[in-house]
Amino acid sequence: MTSLKKRAYQGAIWTIAGYGMSQVVRFGGNLILTRLLVPEFFGLMAVVNTLRIGIELFSDIGISQSIVNSKRGDETAFLNTAWTLQIIRGWIIWLFCLILTLPVASFYEEERLLWLIPIVGLSSVFDGFSSVSILTLMRRMDLGKSTLFELSVQVFTLVCLIAWAWFSPSIWALAFGVAIGAIYKMFGSHFLIPGYRNRFAWDKDAVKEILSFGKWMFMSSALMFASEQSDRLILAKLLSFQMLGVYTIAYTLANLPRQVIKQLSYKVIFPTISNQTELPRETLRAKIISQRRFLLIGCAVVLATLVTVGDLVIGTLYDERYTQATWMMPILSAGIWFSLLFYTISPALLAIGKPLYLAQSNLARFVMIGLGLPLAYYSFGLIGAIIVIAISDLPLYFVNLYGLWQEKLSCIAQDIQTTILYLAILALFLYIRYSLGFGFPIQINT
Repeated sequence: MTSLKKRAYQGAIWTIAGYGMSQVVRFGGNLILTRLLVPEFFGLMAVVNTLRIGIELFSDIGISQSIVNSKRGDETAFLNTAWTLQIIRGWIIWLFCLILTLPVASFYEEERLLWLIPIVGLSSVFDGFSSVSILTLMRRMDLGKSTLFELSVQVFTLVCLIAWAWFSPSIWALAFGVAIGAIYKMFGSHFLIPGYRNRFAWDKDAVKEILSFGKWMFMSSALMFASEQSDRLILAKLLSFQMLGVYTIAYTLANLPRQVIKQLSYKVIFPTISNQTELPRETLRAKIISQRRFLLIGCAVVLATLVTVGDLVIGTLYDERYTQATWMMPILSAGIWFSLLFYTISPALLAIGKPLYLAQSNLARFVMIGLGLPLAYYSFGLIGAIIVIAISDLPLYFVNLYGLWQEKLSCIAQDIQTTILYLAILALFLYIRYSLGFGFPIQINT
């Protein structure tokens, strides 16, 4: 086994294991918090976090991708310049949070947002001062140490959240918990690699290279926010904050497979392909398809399982206030398949320096959400809105497919084969469930 292949396998194992442990911690904490706090608080935080993530993505200049992909990614001057740009970006994000606070609070007619947005937004400043050693570990595909560190940040943040909510069950527990976790990450990241220290620097060539690559990442990330986060912003206006909180629970569980693949895409697939971009396209394509096949088979089994039993999981773990989430979750899960097809191949376009295709893919999904979601809600109610969200990955996938065809990296035959397999497994699992007397997972109670 080659050194690169070995590191890729090890990175995949650490990423999946780390994400699995992260979700165990997350759901354990979530179950506790949903009993200490009311659903309305989760709806409010969904709006605040979506806004902050949106500003972060709209200000993405490709710092992390540049460190992983650049030939200068190990040079001290390049890394320190990237860190300096990261700090500047953190302050800019917080500034925009402050600017948007009043308009957002007025739009949603919610005074608590006047304090929640600035407090949560402050965490972006702390994130800016975090060491870029985390990205260096990713470049080296040394994901064991970074995975354990990220898990420690999550555990520390969750402990703070639960402790605060236990003694003072208010929305401020969720707000300050995010900021406290960012402070822990800021300090801890500077001790990940012994002797690795970031200093302020300004290498003009490094700035030029980062911004040159980042101009396309800015567009891609901005449209990624629009495509992935706009559903919550739109639903926050259409639904009550309580119902938005219920939707957030359903979406979070349904989104698990997508998040696992996104982690693999960013931390393993992208660095691996970046190290092989000098290969002829046909050779590169053959290597990608060979490794991707096994990943998609595993995804098909996991996703079919989630669609089949996800409603039972929600019904068991959450109280009656979250009953509506039981029918939302299988619908949302079923459509994620096309997102899995997308994230297992889209890093190839980024690695060969074609991020424009990613921007176009996210634009297609945003148009689907932006136009289809309100129209479906007013025509068919909440179920119409949920169905639109579930199928919104289709345009994302089709545009990406066109880009792969243009760059001679097409995988359409493999996609058709694995999609048929996914549908067959799903049909089998649903038949078994029905035979056992559990009925079908989608049972809408109005």
